[in-house]
Amino acid sequence: MRLTVITVGGKMPAWVNEGVAEYGRRLPREIRLEWCELPLARRGRDTSPEQLRQREGELILKALPAGDTVIALDVRGTAWSTERLARELTDWQMDGTNVSLLIGGPDGLSEDCLQRARQRWSLSALTLPHPLVRVLLAEQVYRAWTITAGHPYHRA
Repeated sequence: MRLTVITVGGKMPAWVNEGVAEYGRRLPREIRLEWCELPLARRGRDTSPEQLRQREGELILKALPAGDTVIALDVRGTAWSTERLARELTDWQMDGTNVSLLIGGPDGLSEDCLQRARQRWSLSALTLPHPLVRVLLAEQVYRAWTITAGHPYHRA
Protein backbone atom coordinates (compact mmCIF):
# COMPACT_ATOMS: atom_id res chain seq x y z
CA MET A 1 0.00 0.00 0.00
CA ARG A 2 1.17 3.48 -0.81
CA LEU A 3 0.30 6.62 1.13
CA THR A 4 1.22 9.73 -0.85
CA VAL A 5 1.18 13.05 0.95
CA ILE A 6 0.74 15.81 -1.64
CA THR A 7 1.68 19.09 -0.06
CA VAL A 8 2.03 22.68 -1.21
CA GLY A 9 4.76 24.73 0.37
CA GLY A 10 8.34 25.80 0.53
CA LYS A 11 11.53 24.14 1.63
CA MET A 12 11.23 22.58 5.07
CA PRO A 13 13.77 22.84 7.90
CA ALA A 14 16.11 19.89 8.43
CA TRP A 15 14.27 18.76 11.57
CA VAL A 16 11.09 18.26 9.53
CA ASN A 17 12.82 16.15 6.90
CA GLU A 18 14.58 14.13 9.60
CA GLY A 19 11.35 13.52 11.53
CA VAL A 20 9.38 12.51 8.45
CA ALA A 21 12.19 10.22 7.28
CA GLU A 22 12.47 8.57 10.70
CA TYR A 23 8.79 7.64 10.88
CA GLY A 24 8.86 6.52 7.26
CA ARG A 25 11.78 4.17 8.03
CA ARG A 26 9.87 2.64 10.93
CA LEU A 27 6.96 1.58 8.74
CA PRO A 28 6.99 -1.93 7.26
CA ARG A 29 7.72 -2.42 3.56
CA GLU A 30 4.07 -3.04 2.78
CA ILE A 31 3.24 0.57 3.76
CA ARG A 32 5.14 3.16 1.75
CA LEU A 33 4.84 6.76 2.92
CA GLU A 34 5.77 9.04 0.02
CA TRP A 35 5.87 12.82 -0.21
CA CYS A 36 5.08 14.95 -3.25
CA GLU A 37 6.05 18.57 -2.63
CA LEU A 38 4.57 21.21 -4.91
CA PRO A 39 5.56 24.89 -5.08
CA LEU A 40 3.43 27.68 -3.73
CA ALA A 41 1.56 29.72 -6.32
CA ARG A 42 3.25 33.03 -7.05
CA ARG A 43 1.87 35.66 -4.71
CA GLY A 44 1.27 39.23 -5.83
CA ARG A 45 -0.50 42.30 -4.56
CA ASP A 46 -3.46 41.73 -6.86
CA THR A 47 -3.72 37.97 -6.28
CA SER A 48 -6.65 36.87 -4.11
CA PRO A 49 -6.54 33.88 -1.76
CA GLU A 50 -9.15 32.20 -4.00
CA GLN A 51 -6.90 32.60 -7.05
CA LEU A 52 -3.98 31.13 -5.09
CA ARG A 53 -6.08 28.17 -3.93
CA GLN A 54 -7.24 27.59 -7.50
CA ARG A 55 -3.70 27.62 -8.95
CA GLU A 56 -2.33 25.36 -6.24
CA GLY A 57 -5.37 23.10 -6.55
CA GLU A 58 -4.68 22.58 -10.24
CA LEU A 59 -1.13 21.45 -9.39
CA ILE A 60 -2.41 19.10 -6.70
CA LEU A 61 -5.00 17.50 -8.97
CA LYS A 62 -2.39 16.98 -11.71
CA ALA A 63 -0.08 15.31 -9.17
CA LEU A 64 -2.74 12.86 -7.93
CA PRO A 65 -1.89 9.27 -8.82
CA ALA A 66 -4.70 7.70 -10.85
CA GLY A 67 -7.08 5.56 -8.84
CA ASP A 68 -6.01 6.80 -5.40
CA THR A 69 -8.50 7.34 -2.62
CA VAL A 70 -8.20 11.04 -1.75
CA ILE A 71 -8.30 12.42 1.79
CA ALA A 72 -8.15 16.20 2.20
CA LEU A 73 -6.64 17.63 5.35
CA ASP A 74 -8.99 20.47 6.15
CA VAL A 75 -9.68 22.35 9.38
CA ARG A 76 -13.42 22.03 8.65
CA GLY A 77 -13.14 18.26 8.26
CA THR A 78 -13.93 15.51 10.73
CA ALA A 79 -11.58 14.99 13.65
CA TRP A 80 -10.16 11.46 13.68
CA SER A 81 -8.78 9.68 16.70
CA THR A 82 -5.62 7.65 16.31
CA GLU A 83 -7.77 4.54 16.61
CA ARG A 84 -9.95 5.77 13.75
CA LEU A 85 -6.86 6.31 11.62
CA ALA A 86 -5.75 2.76 12.48
CA ARG A 87 -9.14 1.43 11.29
CA GLU A 88 -8.92 3.46 8.09
CA LEU A 89 -5.37 2.20 7.50
CA THR A 90 -6.54 -1.39 7.97
CA ASP A 91 -9.46 -0.86 5.57
CA TRP A 92 -7.19 0.69 2.94
CA GLN A 93 -4.76 -2.21 3.24
CA MET A 94 -7.51 -4.83 3.05
CA ASP A 95 -9.01 -3.13 -0.01
CA GLY A 96 -5.60 -2.82 -1.68
CA THR A 97 -6.20 0.91 -1.88
CA ASN A 98 -3.50 3.52 -2.41
CA VAL A 99 -4.27 6.80 -0.67
CA SER A 100 -3.33 10.42 -1.35
CA LEU A 101 -3.48 12.85 1.56
CA LEU A 102 -3.77 16.49 0.45
CA ILE A 103 -2.24 19.39 2.36
CA GLY A 104 -2.99 22.79 0.85
CA GLY A 105 -0.90 25.92 0.93
CA PRO A 106 -1.27 28.77 3.44
CA ASP A 107 -4.69 29.64 2.00
CA GLY A 108 -5.99 26.07 2.15
CA LEU A 109 -7.27 23.69 -0.52
CA SER A 110 -9.30 24.66 -3.57
CA GLU A 111 -12.95 23.70 -3.78
CA ASP A 112 -12.04 21.30 -6.61
CA CYS A 113 -9.61 19.46 -4.31
CA LEU A 114 -12.18 19.30 -1.54
CA GLN A 115 -14.80 17.97 -3.97
CA ARG A 116 -12.36 15.32 -5.24
CA ALA A 117 -11.73 14.05 -1.71
CA ARG A 118 -13.63 11.05 -0.40
CA GLN A 119 -13.18 12.37 3.14
CA ARG A 120 -12.03 15.53 4.89
CA TRP A 121 -9.83 15.01 7.92
CA SER A 122 -9.09 17.70 10.49
CA LEU A 123 -5.89 17.11 12.44
CA SER A 124 -6.88 19.76 14.97
CA ALA A 125 -9.16 22.72 15.53
CA LEU A 126 -5.92 24.64 16.07
CA THR A 127 -4.10 26.27 13.19
CA LEU A 128 -0.88 24.30 12.81
CA PRO A 129 2.24 25.34 10.88
CA HIS A 130 3.01 23.23 7.82
CA PRO A 131 6.34 21.91 9.15
CA LEU A 132 4.66 20.59 12.28
CA VAL A 133 1.78 19.07 10.29
CA ARG A 134 4.21 17.01 8.22
CA VAL A 135 5.92 15.50 11.25
CA LEU A 136 2.62 15.03 13.09
CA LEU A 137 1.09 13.27 10.09
CA ALA A 138 4.07 10.93 9.65
CA GLU A 139 4.03 10.08 13.36
CA GLN A 140 0.30 9.40 13.38
CA VAL A 141 0.56 7.08 10.37
CA TYR A 142 3.31 5.19 12.18
CA ARG A 143 1.31 5.13 15.43
CA ALA A 144 -1.79 3.86 13.58
CA TRP A 145 0.28 1.06 12.06
CA THR A 146 1.62 0.10 15.52
CA ILE A 147 -1.96 -0.26 16.75
CA THR A 148 -2.85 -2.57 13.86
CA ALA A 149 0.34 -4.58 14.39
CA GLY A 150 -0.06 -4.88 18.18
CA HIS A 151 3.26 -3.04 18.65
CA PRO A 152 3.78 -1.50 22.12
CA TYR A 153 4.55 2.03 20.79
CA HIS A 154 0.93 3.15 21.30
CA ARG A 155 -0.03 2.96 24.98
CA ALA A 156 -3.32 4.83 25.20
